[in-house]
Amino acid sequence: MEHTEPRTNPGTTDPAAADESRTDDESRTDDDGGKAAAGTAADGTAGRKRRLRRVRRTALAVLLVLLLPLLTAETALRINYIGDPADGTYTRNRDAMWLGHAWVDGRKKDADLTALARSLKTTGIRDLYVHTGPMEHDGTLPESLYPRARWLIDGVHRELPGVRVQAFLGDVLATESPDGMRLERAATRAAVVRSARQVLDVGYDGVHLDLEPLHSGDRNYLSLLDDLRAVTRAEDAQLSVAAHQIDPLPAFHSFWGTVAGHPKWWSQEFFGQVARRVDQIAVMSYDTMQPLESLYGGYVAQQTSLALEVTPPTTHLLMGLPFYHENRFGHWAHAETVAAAVRGVRLGLSRTDADRERFGVAAYIDFAATEEDWTAYRDGWVR
Repeated sequence: MEHTEPRTNPGTTDPAAADESRTDDESRTDDDGGKAAAGTAADGTAGRKRRLRRVRRTALAVLLVLLLPLLTAETALRINYIGDPADGTYTRNRDAMWLGHAWVDGRKKDADLTALARSLKTTGIRDLYVHTGPMEHDGTLPESLYPRARWLIDGVHRELPGVRVQAFLGDVLATESPDGMRLERAATRAAVVRSARQVLDVGYDGVHLDLEPLHSGDRNYLSLLDDLRAVTRAEDAQLSVAAHQIDPLPAFHSFWGTVAGHPKWWSQEFFGQVARRVDQIAVMSYDTMQPLESLYGGYVAQQTSLALEVTPPTTHLLMGLPFYHENRFGHWAHAETVAAAVRGVRLGLSRTDADRERFGVAAYIDFAATEEDWTAYRDGWVR
């Protein structure tokens, strides 16, 4: 506040009086100015508090808008896990298991094969997806990757009559990074088909394709499956694929792709388009981001129902079981258990198509499996 020189009464010439008058005037000015400044500061503080309260209320409203659908969906999953599976919803002896690369590169020996055969005889597993790749980004497959494939195939056929050995061929797609396989290139797709012929010539009973991350609606992938199916049918062999999960909410893959840059899920329609082009489709029903066992089980029940709804009865549908134990974003070992997955599978099967014959579960993966995993699978599914 600006101070002015005090005025004296006309005719007053006493310096002391003038000083006293000035002092009194300055005191009054300081007092009034202090009160005004304090009032202004109080008003400013109150304004800031009001703005802060508005910001907090807005943030809370936005948070609720974002969390409400999530909480609703999670509640639905928990409810989905309630109830008893129908009688008879057990193995159809059409289960499968993914095996690691050690079975074809020379690390596994006869004793390992004997032990594997002994453990599988008490299960419903009839298909083995043996990691034989990965393919190169151009779709080719070096023969040096699987020098012991013939040994494994012959050994399984001898020790486990009726069990099929399929070549698990995979690669990373260049869908979310500049590196990887590009299915939009006709030459690449043709090379993948030649790789399929290559492993069938070795003696494999089928080709199991796992390409990730594969975005929903990829027409080039569907075209590749059509070409592969022609080859496998001519050889009386199986064509199977590892499939992404289905949208837990309508168009969720589009939303998640926008938010995270990784769509992850397939639309139910696209899942059905894939299922109609193959002999077997195995849902990778793990890495679900679910924090609790009950939520994971409810999620698997939902995925089972969604997959059954669009998979033709002529196609063999399998639901994945997590025979591995990791703790990271997207997968919590305490939540994603074999017991919860098996119960979820049975609940989904019970509610959607309890008599589906071409149905099973697929365990991922042999080298990480524990005895607890095997026990949960046998007790809950094999009986």
